[in-house]
Amino acid sequence: MAPTYRPSRFFLCVSALVLLLTASPAAALVEWSTTEMHFQYGHLENPFSDANQDTFILTLQNALGWKYGESFFFADFIEDVEHDGFNHTEIYGEWYLSLSLGRILKKDLKVGPIKDFSLIGGVNGSVDAKVIKFLPGLRASWDLPGFAFLNTDLTAYIDASRGVSNGGAPKESDSFMLDINWAYPFTIGKLSFSIEGHAEYIHCRTNEFGGRVRSWFYTQPQLRLDLGKLLRGEANRLFIGMEYQFWHHKLGTKNDESVPQFLLVWRF
Repeated sequence: MAPTYRPSRFFLCVSALVLLLTASPAAALVEWSTTEMHFQYGHLENPFSDANQDTFILTLQNALGWKYGESFFFADFIEDVEHDGFNHTEIYGEWYLSLSLGRILKKDLKVGPIKDFSLIGGVNGSVDAKVIKFLPGLRASWDLPGFAFLNTDLTAYIDASRGVSNGGAPKESDSFMLDINWAYPFTIGKLSFSIEGHAEYIHCRTNEFGGRVRSWFYTQPQLRLDLGKLLRGEANRLFIGMEYQFWHHKLGTKNDESVPQFLLVWRF
């Protein structure tokens, strides 16, 4: 019997690993680290009910580069306030660790605009829905003019959830994911902006009842203005802007979503 994993363990393990990478003596391997706190507000839909809801999201995010690759982690603390007075709280997080083949092999793997290839492993977890996904795969890192970074990831999408019998969302068959993630800074006059985010395609699968979970396309680009630089001359600290969420077949249903969200970011 395949093991099941508790999402709460996911958050504890990831937090411990991120702390381990940034703590001595492991800190000697870390080349850079960026931690951010995001606040978002928008009017998001629940595809499994007809309820309208205002959604508040507080996100803790960390990205770091170390001797052999990179790590990226975020945790969303989500509060849905439905107009009928019912509130719902959820915690959702993802962690990805990449290992640069160029650095490990000590070879230049540049091919055209691709500057490196990496092994990547990801874990996605949801506490309330008791969902865990594992995402092993490959990454191509691109060297394109103007981009702070641009990666394309191709991974498996392996379900290790607890299922309905354990009080969670239905278990699903395995699938695959294609993800593009980027950051593109630019200036207009004295204003500093950045467009960053990711776009993913996850292929269709079936749930434990034999129902179809549709393929989905999901993207959430952010447009950020460096507000701290504009107001106080302190760059790369405080940002304001908008996150636009587009979801075709949200969570595998027939529903589509196209929603702008207010965005405020504090970088530590």
